[in-house]
Amino acid sequence: VDMGRYNLAVGVLHRGRTTDTPGAPVVGLTHAQVTETYVILSGAGTLVTGGSLGNPRAFPADNEVVTVLAGPSTSGAIQNGTSRPVKPGDVVIIPAGVPHGWTNVPDHVDYLSIRPDVDKVLPAGYLHPLLRP
Repeated sequence: VDMGRYNLAVGVLHRGRTTDTPGAPVVGLTHAQVTETYVILSGAGTLVTGGSLGNPRAFPADNEVVTVLAGPSTSGAIQNGTSRPVKPGDVVIIPAGVPHGWTNVPDHVDYLSIRPDVDKVLPAGYLHPLLRP
């Protein structure tokens, strides 16, 4: 949504069950310019934040993550991150540039994602194709 001086993206995201290998690194990502706020609605899991990304790989400029969802982003294995269990009602703020990824999701986790886009790297007026009339 175009808010004048910035855009604001709001959506409900769903993560299904993760199949974790004990001791394996958690794959995560960073967004260069977009901060995210998560409000956990249902389900549970572990959100790993912070640290750094090992062997980081930038998403291609034409990837939907970059063009629609979160602007320039990088993925890789999170190193030295902090693991926090999350449950309904929890609120998490992930500043731009902070690695984040999910693990230990036994069934699902649904969360409201709020992304203020002060640099307007995301398109205003985007509506997921499944929601279009």
